[in-house]
Amino acid sequence: MEYRRLGQSGLKVSEVGLGCNNFGMRIDQEATTAVVNACFDHGVTFFDTADVYGGTKSEVMLGEALNGKRQQVVLATKWAMAAPADQPAGSRRYIVSAVEASLKRLKTDYIDLYQMHRPDPDTPIEETLSALDDLVSAGKVRYIGNSNYTGWQIADADWAAKTAHTARFVSAQNNYSLLERKVEFEVTPACERFGLGVLPFFPLASGLLTGKYKRGEAPAEGTRLAAMGARAAQALNDKNFDKVEALEAWAGERGHTILELAFAWLLGHGVVSSVIAGATKPEQVAANAATAGWKLTPAEVEEVSKLAA
Repeated sequence: MEYRRLGQSGLKVSEVGLGCNNFGMRIDQEATTAVVNACFDHGVTFFDTADVYGGTKSEVMLGEALNGKRQQVVLATKWAMAAPADQPAGSRRYIVSAVEASLKRLKTDYIDLYQMHRPDPDTPIEETLSALDDLVSAGKVRYIGNSNYTGWQIADADWAAKTAHTARFVSAQNNYSLLERKVEFEVTPACERFGLGVLPFFPLASGLLTGKYKRGEAPAEGTRLAAMGARAAQALNDKNFDKVEALEAWAGERGHTILELAFAWLLGHGVVSSVIAGATKPEQVAANAATAGWKLTPAEVEEVSKLAA
């Protein structure tokens, strides 16, 4: 496993991170601890959760699994999705209460990366950044990031932070994969311009880039797309399968799987700091971690990009 700087921060994160949305939703504490322990075995040190994952259980279970190992990891969580109607997610009032709740559940006195899970159109970004800056000054949060922001929102927040001399966002977490590339229009260019590290989520496009779904076949029981019901049809279309089959062939000719290609292609972009992938079993952690060993050349990244266009 290799490690990269998270944007312009002082944090170093593993190239493959663990998304913890399965904790408390698809797996229990015993399985969660097994997955976390597997991360230590394979050099994965970046853990990403949120206060809404598993109905808050993800933070609780991750905190328990990291007992005695907190100092060895970069711990990231998110807030905003659970904000009540009378407390805007970006307001000082809500942020202060949200961070205290997350710290308690995670059994820690600081969060390495505290991310706003979605933009709040009802609160001036200046208020949000001021509240976050106070958390950084107090030592409860080391760095701040955003998630699901647009390019202009990233630029606006950076300008506001520079103007007010507050902490700046150092990362942007967005849906990004070989099959979902809308962020390339504005988000990744904004991140490059303002020094944010990109943290792609859904790097395997809900499993389409694992090779386990086949054209003309219904999703197997227990898979993510099977649980999506009618929505799965939107992903399991001929256009996507054309791309998947072309990518499988390209990777296979070079002795690799499409899963390995999905990670290697994202990591082939310098603006990407870590690729976040979930796991419910230790062997999935091992498979995800192994992908970091394949380095694509710039020419190969471009060739694969055209295959997936």
